Amino acid sequence: MKKLVVLLLALMVTGLAGCNTFHGLGKDIERGGEKLQGTSKDTQERM
Repeated sequence: MKKLVVLLLALMVTGLAGCNTFHGLGKDIERGGEKLQGTSKDTQERM
């Protein structure tokens, strides 16, 4: 029983860490897209 509780806690911690990682990755991708949009708008205005 004790091993099962430890295993479940380890899985929960791993799952939460994974969620935070994907959340951070999503934010990074979003910021990259915003920068790309800004650059393309600047280039378009210069034409």
